[in-house]
Amino acid sequence: MGLMDLYAITDRAMLGKTTEAEAARLCYEAGADVVQLRGKSMDGGLQLEQARLMQKEADRLNKIFIVDDRVDVAVLAHADGVHLGQTDIPVREARRLTGDDMIIGASVSTVEEARKAIEDGADYLGVGSIFTTKTKPDAKQALGLDIIYDIKKELGDVPLVAIGGINRGNILDVIHAGADGACVVSAIMAAPISGRRPMSSRP
Repeated sequence: MGLMDLYAITDRAMLGKTTEAEAARLCYEAGADVVQLRGKSMDGGLQLEQARLMQKEADRLNKIFIVDDRVDVAVLAHADGVHLGQTDIPVREARRLTGDDMIIGASVSTVEEARKAIEDGADYLGVGSIFTTKTKPDAKQALGLDIIYDIKKELGDVPLVAIGGINRGNILDVIHAGADGACVVSAIMAAPISGRRPMSSRP
């Protein structure tokens, strides 16, 4: 699956006139290992168009591209992977559509959800929200660092990326708690284009 140290997630409201594909390029060049297209409010056609362009950027730079929620868009764009929430198509059913080669990630907030996701075939877990966040208000808020430790303790060496309120000030705490990587949205997407800098999760 490759490294997922720094996992960036797009947010249309924060990007302004910047396209998702351009944001992906900037994130990859700034050090992101993964970029996820989150297009909750995007039309399907536009989402597919941007997904194809984002996958091209990922291929060019030998990075990973993930589509949020939309298994159909991921398959049509030949994306590296798809990320699924608890109310999306179940991981086991998604695997029937994607085949064995596509990466499938799953959002979880409890040890039980994590165990089920892995048993159903998820390749990695997105755990959170670790801290309070405004970018995903429907997520369980401020679970804290203990949930990372608990999942790792119960499930062993399962790939796990933390999400929710992660920034330069707390990213190392997340890694030290046991996360393999960190997902960031506003810490990258809300930054001015000229001021975007690599935000490394490496100590």
